[in-house]
Amino acid sequence: MKMPAPNPDVLSRRSETIEKLRQIVPGEGVIVDEEELRAYECDGLMAYRQLPMVVVLPQTTEQISKVLQYCNANDVKIVPRGAGTGLSGGALPLADGVTIGLGKFNRILEVDFENRCIVAQPGVTNMAITQAVEDQGFYYAPDPSSRIACSIGGNVAENAGGMHCLKYGLTTNNLLGLEMVLMSGEVVRLGGKHLDAGHYDLMGVVTGSEGLLGVITEVTVRILQRPAVQRAVLLGFDSIEQGGDCVADIIAGGIVPGAMEMMDRMAIDAMERFVHSGYPLDVESLLIVELDGPEAEVDYLLERVGKIAKDAGSTFMRISENEAERQMFWQGRMSAFPSVGRISPDYLTMDGTIPRHRLPEVLAEMTKMSETYGLRVANVFHAGDGNLHPLILFDANKQGELEKAETFGAEILKLCVRVGGVLSGEHGIGVEKRDLMVEMFSEADLDQQQRLKCAFDPEGLLNPGKVYPTLKRCAEMGWMHVKADKLPFSDIPRF
Repeated sequence: MKMPAPNPDVLSRRSETIEKLRQIVPGEGVIVDEEELRAYECDGLMAYRQLPMVVVLPQTTEQISKVLQYCNANDVKIVPRGAGTGLSGGALPLADGVTIGLGKFNRILEVDFENRCIVAQPGVTNMAITQAVEDQGFYYAPDPSSRIACSIGGNVAENAGGMHCLKYGLTTNNLLGLEMVLMSGEVVRLGGKHLDAGHYDLMGVVTGSEGLLGVITEVTVRILQRPAVQRAVLLGFDSIEQGGDCVADIIAGGIVPGAMEMMDRMAIDAMERFVHSGYPLDVESLLIVELDGPEAEVDYLLERVGKIAKDAGSTFMRISENEAERQMFWQGRMSAFPSVGRISPDYLTMDGTIPRHRLPEVLAEMTKMSETYGLRVANVFHAGDGNLHPLILFDANKQGELEKAETFGAEILKLCVRVGGVLSGEHGIGVEKRDLMVEMFSEADLDQQQRLKCAFDPEGLLNPGKVYPTLKRCAEMGWMHVKADKLPFSDIPRF
């Protein structure tokens, strides 16, 4: 498939833009060669690909400011990019836009144990933050599966979560401050080292904004002390509905585990054969429940969880006896994506969130959908907060299977909304879910959201074509409407 023709005026000035960017970011900071640009043609949603017009790799906030000033003055679009691990196409480039990569912003600037926080540049990986403080018994709580590679700036842009977000919150609950550059080139600071900033909650607006409001250049996050004791228990069930019921029963019992993950038989089998974590292969669903705190409290809660699981029909229970075994339990779940990659040439990862008590109903409906579409699904969930990650298996080399998988995925997300959930728990909307926004929001809702974007980016140059199904730019005399079929990525090439 061909992309819509890019803006010819911008492309005619490509050489001029490249020369100006080289003046701002000298040396090897500007990428123009086609083969080198291919490293930036997609993010983790690899079904959607587009070569950027040019990539620039600044090293200072001042350089970012000057790049944005130039692009703003010359009507050139900007696509911010972190590590490129996102799964919704949020960092998909534009053929007539500048991709600004933040990989060189990779330093931890300050470790402040007194205020229990870290100040880091946006290119620092999620795991590196914990590694910087773990020798003192501290850690950073949000832990997405891609933590070894995903960057903290991208975590803020997508409001990333992870296994332990049930008890300790998403990125937004652990973010204290940030610095960002607006499209005008203005550098602003929000928050600081304190938990609650005064005035408007602009930091809350920016968190999860998917690169539509500014380019993040510095992040301050809080760090926590490791709990005295952490123990995990594996709970197996003869049906996926029983596993879902157990999740609801644990929360209804007033227990808030440090983490609570769920997987179905196909996912269990793939992970166990890949990692050998000790998962049972004769159950239909498996829960990993982690409890943390003082030893006496953990022992008491393990006993309660065991009883709840037995009442829900559990046929398997195994409690970690030491730290190595606890880590091994988690290693399987953290390897969900590569594990599934061994049993299918391609897969789509969905990201809907539902009320916990609707989990059994939604899982049953997804099983019917799988039969209807003739595509297998391996299910893994952040079960405690209802964040579903169905992995739809397909083969892109078979004609029509990608389109079928996309339709199947859209039906899953529509189901999530129908039962009172949302389109995304942590992966973002990006391009993948953009056209489904109308399932969740009215036109008035979407207009109001875009009015907020106008306050940050009046010309609509930051990451256009993402999140909103209809692009509405601000103009001095009112709204300028752009039809959906004129949006970037209306006709996206697939592999």
